[in-house]
Amino acid sequence: MNKTLLAALVSSSLIFISPLAQAAELSFPHLETMGSSQLEVAADMAEINVEVTVKEKTAKAAKDTSDQAVAKFIARLKQAGISRDKIQSANLNLQPQYHYQKDKPAELTGYSASRRLVVTIDDLSRLNEILDSALEEGINRINSIVLKTSKEEEYIDKARLAAIKDAQQKAKKLAEGFGEKIKGIWEIRYLSQRPVQPVMLRMNAGPSYDVAESYQEGQVSIRDKVEVIYRLK
Repeated sequence: MNKTLLAALVSSSLIFISPLAQAAELSFPHLETMGSSQLEVAADMAEINVEVTVKEKTAKAAKDTSDQAVAKFIARLKQAGISRDKIQSANLNLQPQYHYQKDKPAELTGYSASRRLVVTIDDLSRLNEILDSALEEGINRINSIVLKTSKEEEYIDKARLAAIKDAQQKAKKLAEGFGEKIKGIWEIRYLSQRPVQPVMLRMNAGPSYDVAESYQEGQVSIRDKVEVIYRLK
């Protein structure tokens, strides 16, 4: 018997043996159900990801320009009451820029520098004001705005309890429908899920845009699910 045929036979054996082994583990009457829930809650805070990207003739000039924009924006955020622990600034990304022509060596034309900042804004009503201040201080790219809720853990707990209740109700109705009674829980399978937080904006900063009121209606979706195996009497 060649190795290929032997491998195929071993693989086939595993495929057939595995379900039988699983069935042997649950050799008693049982009921499997999955409970799910979804809460839609109003956003009251945001996380913005902004960036300054500049091009200069020298690497130092590019670094200095980007550093100045970041420093000015951070100073303005502090003046606006945003604490330093709500501001994350990334390291410098510096890249040489070349001009390419056919049959000629690449010509160094300058350097590009970029730095990102991630800012958590606890008061959603101030979002547009802070975006404007970013642009005024030289930040020229808004990568994303993620809406969040300050009561995330509270809503996650509520969604979890709702999923558990949904699983219980489904199991009860199914057992009753088939004339059976639930004896107890055999197994609970649970995988925690994180909130679905809407990204409201992804754009390069342009000369004009209207976002003043577009964030106030944002909602965060909190979802959860739980799988349960019940023993039947």
